[in-house]
Amino acid sequence: MPFVLVGLGADSQKVRQLACISISCLLENTDRRIAVQLVLQHGVYPLLLGCLIDGDEQVASASTDAIKAFASYPEGMEIIFPANTNEETHLESLAAKSSSLGRVRVLALIVKLFSTSSSVASEVSKSNLLNLLEAEVSNSNDTLVTLSVLELIYELVEVQHSAEFLSKTSILQLLSSIISNGAAESILRSRAMMITGRLLSKENAFAFNDESSLRDVLSAIDKRFDFLESREADECECALEALGQIGSSFQGATMILSTTPPIARHVVDAAFDRQQHGKQLAALHSLGNIAGETRTENTVLLTSAAEENLRSLIYDKASKTSKLTPSGLLLSVLQQDSEIRIAGYRLISGLVARAWCVMEIIPRAEIIDIVTNTLTETTKMGMEARHRCCEAIYRAFTSSSKLASDPVVSCLASKLQEAIRRGPYGARKQSEAQPMVVTADRF
Repeated sequence: MPFVLVGLGADSQKVRQLACISISCLLENTDRRIAVQLVLQHGVYPLLLGCLIDGDEQVASASTDAIKAFASYPEGMEIIFPANTNEETHLESLAAKSSSLGRVRVLALIVKLFSTSSSVASEVSKSNLLNLLEAEVSNSNDTLVTLSVLELIYELVEVQHSAEFLSKTSILQLLSSIISNGAAESILRSRAMMITGRLLSKENAFAFNDESSLRDVLSAIDKRFDFLESREADECECALEALGQIGSSFQGATMILSTTPPIARHVVDAAFDRQQHGKQLAALHSLGNIAGETRTENTVLLTSAAEENLRSLIYDKASKTSKLTPSGLLLSVLQQDSEIRIAGYRLISGLVARAWCVMEIIPRAEIIDIVTNTLTETTKMGMEARHRCCEAIYRAFTSSSKLASDPVVSCLASKLQEAIRRGPYGARKQSEAQPMVVTADRF
């Protein structure tokens, strides 16, 4: 153990990194009682914090891993989260006296600890360490530091149990203020929108956060579209993607279709606008999420009011174009490049669960021809999306007694069934070699 202690304080960064790795191995592979006793007896934890703050990137990463391993022990939890906030090793105290880089590393450690388990996350929350993330974003005038902390929050909200603990903070209000701040850097607003989308893509986020906070952040995104129509294309795409993430959950889709006016109108408008490829692609994928392509079968359909708004938005958009009908809009999407087609398959897979969409798509032979053509797509993703679209349309067809009994469209159903039978790839019709019989050449 003495040589490891020397290594933790060595001048060589490589030696410090190896010493941190040795501590991780000790905690993970040695008898629990012996490992904890050695770490506590030799005061290893303060040395690990020193490596975190003063070491290079590799040393800081190795130190973080060792501290995470230490946090898996009850004794480690007591050391990492001391009751006395004035302890020098308390992470809040450590952050307060560190440089901007040191503070970001401490915050990164907090996020790593939070993601370890729900019990560790609870200790992080009780110690008010999540407030350090908010404070750093609010107080920093350094765009790079703010962006780094927003990246950490983005990582934090991905954790399954994050919604419960973040609801006890004012992070949602902070995100709303960043999105609303026209003077802020566009990249900061974009990141705040993406964090909001990821956070509200979880169903339990709506159970833990009050409705007023949710509506405020949606309103902030809604108002940004007034400034994004002709400029800041990247920010506009981020806003559309964020709405798509929110709309992937039942509660989220219901809410963005139920505001007055529905914030989902921006997604519908952009989804069928061929002027900007990236914007249209983001909107189509988002509209597919809102329509329920990623939700379970029993949560695809939303509340009656939300469903009516979705239908009205699409029909209104169609009426203002040369296509006139939703089926015309969807056909125009499928006639574009591969990326747009894949997004179109996803959109149809979600929308076709609605009776009005079935009645639009099934009679439109051109749409059926495209989705059943095994030669249309050449990529794995495209083939699989096309096949799932076929399955969704066929399920909707068979569940409609009116269409199932119509002899006119029965041939289209047969085409769908045959396309499904072939599978997404690898079952294309193969033409067999045929002997050629010709008259022999005479000399």
